Amino acid sequence: MAWLILIVAGLLEVGWAIGLKYTDGFTRPLPSLLTGAAIVTSMLLLSFAARFIPIGSAYAIWVGIGATGAAILGIWLFGENLSPARGFFLLLLVGSIIGLKLTSGH
Repeated sequence: MAWLILIVAGLLEVGWAIGLKYTDGFTRPLPSLLTGAAIVTSMLLLSFAARFIPIGSAYAIWVGIGATGAAILGIWLFGENLSPARGFFLLLLVGSIIGLKLTSGH
C-alpha cells in the first residue's frame, strides 16, 4: 500500500510542477489553488509512504517520478525539445526509479 501511495504522491508532484507553469507566478487564483493543493497533498502522501519505505528510496523515487513526468509533459504540452540525449537520460531515470524500487528491501 505504501508503494501505491508513493506513486500517487509522485504523480501529484508531476501535477504541481506542471501547475507552476499555469500559475503565472501565483497571480492566477484557480491554478494557484490547485497547484498549492497538489503540493500539500503530495508532501503528505510522501511523508506517509516514508513511514514504511526507506526515506532515501522514497524521496528519490518521488523526485524521479516528478522529474520524469514533468519532462514528458513539458515535451507534450509545451513543445519542449526531445533530443536523443534527453530521451536517453529520461530512460536512465526511469531505470533508476525501477532499480530503487527493486532494491529497497520493502
